[in-house]
Amino acid sequence: MSLISRCGARISRFRALRRLYHSFVRENSPEAKGRSLLREWLTSAQRRQFEEQGYFDVVGCATRRRYRVQYGSVANVREIDLEGQSGSILCFAPEGYLVPGDVMLAQKIALETDELQTLAIANRVTPVVRRAIRLL
Repeated sequence: MSLISRCGARISRFRALRRLYHSFVRENSPEAKGRSLLREWLTSAQRRQFEEQGYFDVVGCATRRRYRVQYGSVANVREIDLEGQSGSILCFAPEGYLVPGDVMLAQKIALETDELQTLAIANRVTPVVRRAIRLL
């Protein structure tokens, strides 16, 4: 085997190891673990919705209202009306720094198990609707 082919083989092995390492780090990062835990707790319909749309809907335990939890940690929960239109934005999250998947799981559990207390502590923001101005 020539020197050049040996160097090529070493470079190839090095690249394969580097890809394996990056894959391991990606799959074992706190954010990846948070997403994985969230997926385990979602119903099959919620999991499918989350994979396809980047959000999932939750039904409150007391009022039966629907809430849409979008990927993120801040201002990521919206009330959804009967027609499926987005309403108020709810701001609530557990204390401390948590990755988005963990925050979303806490929000899901809070709405499904203690909706009224969750609504009592949540900040409610009415979204600004910008209307197009027609120029004549």
